[in-house]
Amino acid sequence: MKANELIQKNRFELSLPEQKTIAFICSMIKPVDNKENSLQMEYDFSIRDYCKVCGLDYNNGNNYADIKTILKKLSDRSMWLDDGNGEVIVRWLAKARVNKRSGLAKIEIDRDLAPYLFDLGQRFTQYQLNNILAMKSAFSIRIYELMKSYSFQKSKTFDIDELKHLLMVENVKSYSNYKDFRIYVLEKAQSEINELTDIKITLEPIFKGRKVVKVKFLIEEKTAFERAKSIARTNIILNKAN
Repeated sequence: MKANELIQKNRFELSLPEQKTIAFICSMIKPVDNKENSLQMEYDFSIRDYCKVCGLDYNNGNNYADIKTILKKLSDRSMWLDDGNGEVIVRWLAKARVNKRSGLAKIEIDRDLAPYLFDLGQRFTQYQLNNILAMKSAFSIRIYELMKSYSFQKSKTFDIDELKHLLMVENVKSYSNYKDFRIYVLEKAQSEINELTDIKITLEPIFKGRKVVKVKFLIEEKTAFERAKSIARTNIILNKAN
Protein backbone atom coordinates (compact mmCIF):
# COMPACT_ATOMS: atom_id res chain seq x y z
CA MET A 1 0.00 0.00 0.00
CA LYS A 2 1.28 3.45 -0.91
CA ALA A 3 0.50 4.82 2.55
CA ASN A 4 2.57 2.14 4.27
CA GLU A 5 5.52 2.88 1.98
CA LEU A 6 5.22 6.55 2.88
CA ILE A 7 5.20 5.78 6.60
CA GLN A 8 8.28 3.59 6.22
CA LYS A 9 10.15 6.24 4.24
CA ASN A 10 9.38 8.99 6.71
CA ARG A 11 10.12 6.80 9.71
CA PHE A 12 13.67 6.20 8.57
CA GLU A 13 14.31 9.92 8.21
CA LEU A 14 13.99 10.12 11.99
CA SER A 15 16.91 10.33 14.40
CA LEU A 16 17.81 7.30 16.51
CA PRO A 17 15.92 8.55 19.63
CA GLU A 18 12.93 9.40 17.42
CA GLN A 19 12.97 5.94 15.84
CA LYS A 20 13.06 4.33 19.27
CA THR A 21 10.22 6.59 20.38
CA ILE A 22 8.07 5.47 17.45
CA ALA A 23 8.93 1.84 18.25
CA PHE A 24 7.97 2.43 21.88
CA ILE A 25 4.69 4.04 20.84
CA CYS A 26 3.90 1.31 18.30
CA SER A 27 4.40 -1.34 20.95
CA MET A 28 1.65 0.29 23.06
CA ILE A 29 -1.02 0.80 20.39
CA LYS A 30 -3.98 -1.52 20.82
CA PRO A 31 -7.63 -1.82 19.76
CA VAL A 32 -10.34 -0.45 22.02
CA ASP A 33 -12.01 -3.29 23.90
CA ASN A 34 -15.25 -4.47 22.30
CA LYS A 35 -15.04 -1.95 19.47
CA GLU A 36 -14.33 -3.26 16.00
CA ASN A 37 -11.86 -1.32 13.86
CA SER A 38 -11.29 1.20 16.66
CA LEU A 39 -7.88 2.02 18.13
CA GLN A 40 -6.98 3.65 21.42
CA MET A 41 -5.63 7.15 20.74
CA GLU A 42 -4.23 8.24 24.13
CA TYR A 43 -1.52 6.53 26.17
CA ASP A 44 0.19 7.21 29.50
CA PHE A 45 3.66 5.90 30.24
CA SER A 46 6.44 6.22 32.78
CA ILE A 47 9.08 8.79 31.84
CA ARG A 48 11.69 6.57 33.49
CA ASP A 49 10.69 3.68 31.20
CA TYR A 50 10.71 6.03 28.21
CA CYS A 51 14.26 7.20 29.03
CA LYS A 52 15.35 3.58 29.15
CA VAL A 53 13.93 2.90 25.68
CA CYS A 54 15.46 6.01 24.13
CA GLY A 55 18.84 5.63 25.80
CA LEU A 56 18.43 8.80 27.84
CA ASP A 57 20.04 9.18 31.25
CA TYR A 58 17.09 9.57 33.59
CA ASN A 59 19.28 11.05 36.33
CA ASN A 60 21.35 13.59 34.41
CA GLY A 61 19.05 16.56 35.04
CA ASN A 62 18.30 17.10 31.37
CA ASN A 63 15.93 14.19 30.83
CA TYR A 64 12.75 16.28 30.76
CA ALA A 65 14.27 18.78 28.35
CA ASP A 66 15.47 15.92 26.13
CA ILE A 67 12.08 14.20 26.20
CA LYS A 68 10.26 17.42 25.39
CA THR A 69 12.62 18.05 22.46
CA ILE A 70 12.07 14.56 21.00
CA LEU A 71 8.28 14.64 21.43
CA LYS A 72 8.08 18.15 19.99
CA LYS A 73 10.05 17.12 16.91
CA LEU A 74 7.72 14.18 16.33
CA SER A 75 4.70 16.40 16.84
CA ASP A 76 6.08 19.02 14.43
CA ARG A 77 6.90 16.51 11.69
CA SER A 78 4.06 16.31 9.19
CA MET A 79 3.49 14.54 5.88
CA TRP A 80 0.82 14.13 3.26
CA LEU A 81 -0.82 10.71 3.43
CA ASP A 82 -3.02 9.20 0.73
CA ASP A 83 -5.60 7.26 2.73
CA GLY A 84 -7.76 6.26 -0.22
CA ASN A 85 -10.11 9.20 0.22
CA GLY A 86 -7.68 11.86 -0.91
CA GLU A 87 -4.59 13.24 0.77
CA VAL A 88 -4.51 14.35 4.39
CA ILE A 89 -1.76 15.95 6.49
CA VAL A 90 -0.76 13.69 9.38
CA ARG A 91 1.74 13.98 12.21
CA TRP A 92 3.48 11.34 14.26
CA LEU A 93 1.89 12.79 17.40
CA ALA A 94 -1.28 14.87 17.72
CA LYS A 95 -0.48 15.92 21.30
CA ALA A 96 2.10 15.27 24.01
CA ARG A 97 2.17 16.18 27.70
CA VAL A 98 4.84 15.57 30.36
CA ASN A 99 4.31 15.89 34.10
CA LYS A 100 7.49 16.15 36.14
CA ARG A 101 5.65 15.73 39.44
CA SER A 102 4.00 12.43 38.54
CA GLY A 103 6.85 11.19 36.37
CA LEU A 104 4.36 10.37 33.61
CA ALA A 105 3.97 11.39 29.98
CA LYS A 106 0.77 11.33 27.97
CA ILE A 107 0.60 11.21 24.19
CA GLU A 108 -2.21 11.31 21.68
CA ILE A 109 -1.79 9.52 18.35
CA ASP A 110 -2.82 11.24 15.12
CA ARG A 111 -6.13 9.56 14.32
CA ASP A 112 -5.43 9.23 10.58
CA LEU A 113 -1.97 7.77 11.17
CA ALA A 114 -2.99 5.37 13.95
CA PRO A 115 -3.93 2.36 11.72
CA TYR A 116 -0.50 2.43 10.05
CA LEU A 117 1.30 2.72 13.39
CA PHE A 118 -0.77 -0.23 14.62
CA ASP A 119 0.45 -2.26 11.63
CA LEU A 120 4.03 -1.33 12.54
CA GLY A 121 3.27 -2.30 16.13
CA GLN A 122 2.35 -5.80 15.06
CA ARG A 123 5.81 -6.16 13.54
CA PHE A 124 7.49 -4.73 16.64
CA THR A 125 5.62 -7.29 18.72
CA GLN A 126 6.97 -10.05 16.50
CA TYR A 127 10.62 -9.20 16.99
CA GLN A 128 10.27 -7.60 20.43
CA LEU A 129 11.16 -4.06 21.31
CA ASN A 130 13.96 -5.33 23.55
CA ASN A 131 16.05 -6.20 20.49
CA ILE A 132 16.60 -2.55 19.51
CA LEU A 133 16.70 -0.76 22.87
CA ALA A 134 20.48 -0.64 23.29
CA MET A 135 21.35 0.08 19.66
CA LYS A 136 23.46 3.17 19.02
CA SER A 137 23.04 3.34 15.24
CA ALA A 138 19.83 4.15 13.38
CA PHE A 139 21.15 1.95 10.57
CA SER A 140 21.23 -1.01 12.94
CA ILE A 141 17.48 -0.77 13.47
CA ARG A 142 16.77 -0.51 9.75
CA ILE A 143 19.09 -3.37 8.78
CA TYR A 144 17.74 -5.50 11.63
CA GLU A 145 14.20 -5.01 10.33
CA LEU A 146 15.29 -5.93 6.82
CA MET A 147 17.08 -9.04 8.03
CA LYS A 148 14.10 -10.17 10.11
CA SER A 149 11.82 -9.79 7.10
CA TYR A 150 14.09 -12.11 5.09
CA SER A 151 15.14 -14.46 7.89
CA PHE A 152 12.95 -17.29 6.55
CA GLN A 153 15.14 -17.27 3.41
CA LYS A 154 18.34 -17.62 5.48
CA SER A 155 20.06 -15.15 3.13
CA LYS A 156 19.40 -12.03 1.08
CA THR A 157 21.49 -10.32 -1.60
CA PHE A 158 21.23 -6.61 -2.35
CA ASP A 159 22.78 -4.51 -5.09
CA ILE A 160 24.90 -1.84 -3.42
CA ASP A 161 22.79 0.96 -4.93
CA GLU A 162 19.59 -0.76 -3.83
CA LEU A 163 20.87 -1.18 -0.29
CA LYS A 164 21.96 2.45 -0.07
CA HIS A 165 18.53 3.49 -1.30
CA LEU A 166 16.81 1.36 1.35
CA LEU A 167 19.01 2.94 4.01
CA MET A 168 18.43 6.40 2.51
CA VAL A 169 22.14 7.18 2.10
CA GLU A 170 22.36 7.04 -1.69
CA ASN A 171 23.18 10.78 -1.78
CA VAL A 172 25.58 10.80 1.17
CA LYS A 173 29.03 11.48 -0.29
CA SER A 174 30.92 9.96 2.62
CA TYR A 175 29.35 6.59 1.81
CA SER A 176 30.07 6.65 -1.92
CA ASN A 177 33.26 4.73 -1.13
CA TYR A 178 32.31 1.13 -0.35
CA LYS A 179 34.97 0.78 2.33
CA ASP A 180 33.48 3.65 4.35
CA PHE A 181 29.94 2.38 3.75
CA ARG A 182 31.01 -1.08 4.94
CA ILE A 183 32.83 0.15 8.07
CA TYR A 184 30.49 2.89 9.29
CA VAL A 185 27.13 1.46 8.22
CA LEU A 186 27.18 -2.26 7.50
CA GLU A 187 29.78 -3.53 9.98
CA LYS A 188 28.52 -1.27 12.76
CA ALA A 189 25.01 -2.62 12.25
CA GLN A 190 26.30 -6.18 12.01
CA SER A 191 28.11 -5.81 15.33
CA GLU A 192 25.05 -4.44 17.15
CA ILE A 193 22.67 -6.98 15.60
CA ASN A 194 24.93 -9.91 16.47
CA GLU A 195 25.49 -8.67 20.01
CA LEU A 196 22.01 -7.49 20.97
CA THR A 197 19.28 -9.23 18.97
CA ASP A 198 17.76 -12.64 18.30
CA ILE A 199 19.59 -13.16 14.98
CA LYS A 200 23.16 -13.25 13.67
CA ILE A 201 24.20 -11.90 10.29
CA THR A 202 27.30 -12.37 8.15
CA LEU A 203 28.29 -10.09 5.26
CA GLU A 204 29.68 -11.45 2.00
CA PRO A 205 30.75 -8.88 -0.64
CA ILE A 206 30.18 -9.85 -4.28
CA PHE A 207 32.69 -8.46 -6.75
CA LYS A 208 32.57 -7.53 -10.40
CA GLY A 209 36.23 -7.27 -11.25
CA ARG A 210 37.72 -5.37 -8.31
CA LYS A 211 34.51 -3.48 -7.48
CA VAL A 212 31.96 -4.61 -4.90
CA VAL A 213 28.56 -4.52 -6.63
CA LYS A 214 26.43 -6.59 -4.25
CA VAL A 215 26.33 -7.64 -0.61
CA LYS A 216 24.98 -10.99 0.50
CA PHE A 217 23.63 -11.25 4.04
CA LEU A 218 23.57 -14.66 5.69
CA ILE A 219 20.90 -14.71 8.40
CA GLU A 220 20.84 -17.17 11.28
CA GLU A 221 18.36 -17.43 14.15
CA LYS A 222 20.06 -17.57 17.54
CA THR A 223 19.58 -20.43 19.96
CA ALA A 224 17.59 -19.86 23.15
CA PHE A 225 20.86 -19.60 25.08
CA GLU A 226 22.29 -17.06 22.64
CA ARG A 227 19.09 -14.98 22.80
CA ALA A 228 19.25 -14.98 26.60
CA LYS A 229 22.85 -13.72 26.44
CA SER A 230 21.79 -10.92 24.06
CA ILE A 231 18.97 -9.87 26.38
CA ALA A 232 21.37 -9.86 29.32
CA ARG A 233 23.82 -7.73 27.33
CA THR A 234 21.06 -5.27 26.43
CA ASN A 235 20.03 -4.99 30.09
CA ILE A 236 23.63 -4.32 31.15
CA ILE A 237 23.96 -1.52 28.59
CA LEU A 238 20.62 0.04 29.54
CA ASN A 239 21.29 -0.16 33.26
CA LYS A 240 24.63 1.61 32.79
CA ALA A 241 22.85 4.39 30.86
CA ASN A 242 20.27 4.85 33.58
